[in-house]
Amino acid sequence: MKKIEMSDILNIYEYEKVREQKRKEIIELKKNRRVFVGDMVHLVFENRETVWFQIQEMIRAERMVKDEEIKQEIDVYNELIPDKNELSITMFVEIPDEQERKKLLPQLVGIHDHLWFHIGNKYSVRAIADEKSKKDYQYGKAAVVHFLKLPLTPEQVEAFINSPVKIEINHPNYKAIVDMPEEVKRELIKDLESD
Repeated sequence: MKKIEMSDILNIYEYEKVREQKRKEIIELKKNRRVFVGDMVHLVFENRETVWFQIQEMIRAERMVKDEEIKQEIDVYNELIPDKNELSITMFVEIPDEQERKKLLPQLVGIHDHLWFHIGNKYSVRAIADEKSKKDYQYGKAAVVHFLKLPLTPEQVEAFINSPVKIEINHPNYKAIVDMPEEVKRELIKDLESD
């Protein structure tokens, strides 16, 4: 999937003109790119559009106007765009109550290492977390946001397209398994078929 370049980014003034429309488009797009796995974790599958929107929102929020700042933001967020035969996932651990969150996050250290995709009856593939997620172990509590990639072989991509897919979290303190909804799978197939 093509990475974001400086030429793709709108300046703050131009972005304000289209922001409301783009926000609606992304909300609609993410409806079919989101999966809840149990009652505390939800996954968002990132693509070029979702990443572009995040970059634009960061530029807007931080009032960035310098090219080097914008370029740095692009470089950071480009990591979320999946490569060929890969899915990109943002995992959110959602515990609204602060006291509950303080209690549970230490029990969920390493949750990012327990996300599996079962493709048909043939493949079980573990998602791979980025380096920042591994700081969970250092800090003794799970982060509330994790970034992961699901690298697939060409055979696994073919199976993904043609077979049911289940998503499982099998952390010792958090277990859940769900069928990937068909509408989500259709969106992700588009990602896997793009270059």
